[in-house]
Amino acid sequence: MNAIALQADSIRSSLGGGEILHGITLSIPAGRWTSVVGPNGAGKSTLLKVLAGLLPCSGTVALLGTPLHDLPGRRRAQTLAWLSQNETSADDLTVYDVAMLGRLPHQPWLAAPGPADRAAVDQALRATQAWDWRDRSLGQLSGGERQRVLLARALAVQARVLLMDEPLANLDPPHQTDWIAVVRELVREGRTVVSVLHEVSVALQSDEMVILAQGAVCHQGACSEPATHRALEAVFSNRIAVHTVNGQWLALPRMEIP
Repeated sequence: MNAIALQADSIRSSLGGGEILHGITLSIPAGRWTSVVGPNGAGKSTLLKVLAGLLPCSGTVALLGTPLHDLPGRRRAQTLAWLSQNETSADDLTVYDVAMLGRLPHQPWLAAPGPADRAAVDQALRATQAWDWRDRSLGQLSGGERQRVLLARALAVQARVLLMDEPLANLDPPHQTDWIAVVRELVREGRTVVSVLHEVSVALQSDEMVILAQGAVCHQGACSEPATHRALEAVFSNRIAVHTVNGQWLALPRMEIP
């Protein structure tokens, strides 16, 4: 049985005076890739921010068995990496310097990067195919290229748990495939990945799926389970159907498959 990377108990969170999450209790297994899906407004991004400790909530969240509020900031930043959607960064920074920001939790105050930091950044930039741009400024890059650099920054942390909110934004299909390969390698190394995805067919390639609707979990289970497929179809009003094509699960518009 897998250990638990993140445990949420009776989580409630409000934004703008309205409650977004309604008493969510959830366990995210360690060493696996879990995708969070659901209709627009279901609370997916809010849940991820609560799990990262970025939004206030009632209830409790534990990271690898320790309540988030008991973890020193540096230790939390070393253990949990975060990639948000529509994230901004200084356009005049070089790609290499942006990726190096991921090493700050590991460096003494005002210390220069050491060999371990440079090795981690080199590995992350190569994994995201951003190495060739390392001397370019972020402002010179396209949206998809920027997203790959921000992913490299998250990978450079070398955290045991990675939370990613819409990590495929602006990525074309080949680089979405590359992202999946990066995630699978992380899981092979024993890391935990939690991703909020609109791309349901990509989410079906994860190990486990959490399905949200109206601020509550309506299903959690393995992506290979028929019950997960039925819950996924239902949450999207049965306007999609889950099929296997060439041995891979895909969510397709509900129609006859030729």
